[in-house]
Amino acid sequence: MVTDPSRITIRRPDDWHVHLRDGEMLRAVAPYTARQFARAIVMPNLVPPVTRIDAASAYRDRILAALPDGHGFTPLMTCYLTDDADAEEIARGFAEGVWVAAKLYPANATTNSAHGVTDIARLRPALEAMQRIGMPLLVHGEVTDPAVDIFDREAVFIERTLAPLARDFPALKIVFEHITTAEAVAFVEGAGPTIAATVTPHHMMLNRNAIFEGGIRPHAYCLPVAKRERHRVAVRRAAMSGSPKFFLGTDSAPHAVERKEAACGCAGIFNAPFAIESYLEMFEEDGAIDRFEAFASENGPNFYGLPLNDGTITLERRASEVPTSLPAAGTAIIPFQAGGTLRWRIAG
Repeated sequence: MVTDPSRITIRRPDDWHVHLRDGEMLRAVAPYTARQFARAIVMPNLVPPVTRIDAASAYRDRILAALPDGHGFTPLMTCYLTDDADAEEIARGFAEGVWVAAKLYPANATTNSAHGVTDIARLRPALEAMQRIGMPLLVHGEVTDPAVDIFDREAVFIERTLAPLARDFPALKIVFEHITTAEAVAFVEGAGPTIAATVTPHHMMLNRNAIFEGGIRPHAYCLPVAKRERHRVAVRRAAMSGSPKFFLGTDSAPHAVERKEAACGCAGIFNAPFAIESYLEMFEEDGAIDRFEAFASENGPNFYGLPLNDGTITLERRASEVPTSLPAAGTAIIPFQAGGTLRWRIAG
């Protein structure tokens, strides 16, 4: 990493968790991710979900076709796990380099997760195959039991599902995605080298008050939902700790404005347009710039066993105005920190 008071150059970063959608929305949002990241783990929760090798290959082709010439971006595809997941298909897709990981959504936990897993015991053949071949499992870590408070669903998931899973499959690589609680931080820190976590910019910046500030704020609503301030502090500390177990994953999730500002609004925060700038600003605020490159560009590929990127990205200390909205797919999306000003921008 090269720094001076006005410019910072780091190895080109990766986004280890992003939603790119499909169709017109894909064409609108994918360039924001490709602008700053060399690679991104692409979520498979389309309609229908990406459960087969041919579907993943076709989706990858659509992503690449949505990008401008010379983008230099590599989408890393994932397999959506269902109760009847095909262990042989999963292993073959991994061996052929079609997908790099498989995603576990508890059924109905979040957007487009209706086809998710209802009983993790049914995944045992798939998980055994993944452990054998070194294929990572990516976990949306929330229970969906209606008796559990929404703010407790991550902590209960650790107790009921994740801890037993890690015990039963000790060699399985697991990424606990978009962590939001002190309990999640403690679990990852206390686990062995096969357990890691991604951290979003919004969970580093927002606590649950943001959803209710002066009224209902639908553009601060995501799943997992933001938690109490002590949890935000714990997650932010973990991201900046220098531990190789924590790395960048935006969970950027675009929704049309009318689907967010509705009686039953969608969960998701669209942070892709200014993701790297947002992370850098927080690392600077907390005096952790020396650990920024590892978090953004090294910890993720090291965990996945992928090479570090060769290129670099330079950010300059220059004000970035975040638009109040962005056009997309015949409508608009409200970006994270809409109407605000960031202190950094990508040079060039």
